[in-house]
Amino acid sequence: MKQLLLTTVLLLVLTSCSGRKQIEKAISHGNYDQAINDALQKLENNKDKKRKQDYIVMLEDAYYKVLEEDLQDVEHLKKDGNSEQYRAIYEIYLDLDARQNAIKRVMPLQINGKNLNLKFNDYSSEIVDYRYKTSDYLIDQGITLLDSEDKYNAREAYDIFSYIESINPNFEETRSLMTEAHNKGTDYVMVTIENQTRQIIPQQLEADLLNFDTYGLNQFWTVYHANPISEVNYDYAMQLQLKQINISPEQVNSKQELKQKNIIEGWEYQTDSNGNVMVDSLGNKIKIDKIVNVKARYFETNQFKSTQVIADVVYTDLRTNQTLDAFAIDSEFVFEHFYATVRGDQRALNRQEYELTRNRRLHFPTDAQMVYDTGEDLKLKLKDIISSYRMRRS
Repeated sequence: MKQLLLTTVLLLVLTSCSGRKQIEKAISHGNYDQAINDALQKLENNKDKKRKQDYIVMLEDAYYKVLEEDLQDVEHLKKDGNSEQYRAIYEIYLDLDARQNAIKRVMPLQINGKNLNLKFNDYSSEIVDYRYKTSDYLIDQGITLLDSEDKYNAREAYDIFSYIESINPNFEETRSLMTEAHNKGTDYVMVTIENQTRQIIPQQLEADLLNFDTYGLNQFWTVYHANPISEVNYDYAMQLQLKQINISPEQVNSKQELKQKNIIEGWEYQTDSNGNVMVDSLGNKIKIDKIVNVKARYFETNQFKSTQVIADVVYTDLRTNQTLDAFAIDSEFVFEHFYATVRGDQRALNRQEYELTRNRRLHFPTDAQMVYDTGEDLKLKLKDIISSYRMRRS
């Protein structure tokens, strides 16, 4: 018990030393906010304990150092007189306010029995002032980008309007500007299927392949349309070109085997060479298992049919009418079914063979059903291609 107590105390001491060294290192490297956050975590509980004094001292040291650093940065940025610096100034004031509010949550703090009096300032006026200056400057910048009629500029404009919305909700109708920027920055992709196989494909398969709602592929800057909308100017076309559909004939393969097995079927008394029942040392009659050999004729049948769909996915830039990329897809669906019959003693079969005797012959799926089932694998591969391609371009 004493050993456990000593070990626990030692671990607490080591942990405490490690925490202090970590904060000291952060301060020495100029990572003042990290030092403040670490110190505040240590002071969340039992802040009045003597062992917490060092954390309070380091908290004070880090706070005044980062305060001086931030106020100097603000002064320099203001002297620069560049409107581009409004956002940086605004965010520094936010940091100043957030930092002191975080420290206020653990106040009051004492060092050697005396209250710690940290210098806190009211930055509310500066925050409001530079929020509006930032918003006013950035909205002009965003509108200039938006009016350039370039998709990537429109996306950059959207980010600017989104930032303004986050700090100054609906400042000069930023929400409508965000909608406009999103519409201008979105890539619209027209999707079609071209059947080059000279075979009829199920209508339901074509509908499923073009049902992009089930793919979950539309992202913020990329929208796929299987049904073109007249008022949309499409940027790209994605065509699924079905090249070949291979359907194997229905195959039925059978095999038969003679199965036999020695099994226990009850018991009998053990006898000697004269036919007399034998007894053990206690005079009890000796019983032995009665072993019999059982046989059965086992017939196993395998039904097999497969479908293969070979296709290309072709991306085209509709503005230049040039092919951007082409990807090959090879999808397959296999119908395979086993069943068995037996003549003779079923006990000659193992468990797997017996289970097959419970199956019955099935009707082969039609060619149309096979092609449709292949489409499920085709959809998965198509989704993978679209997902990876979208990430490279959007």
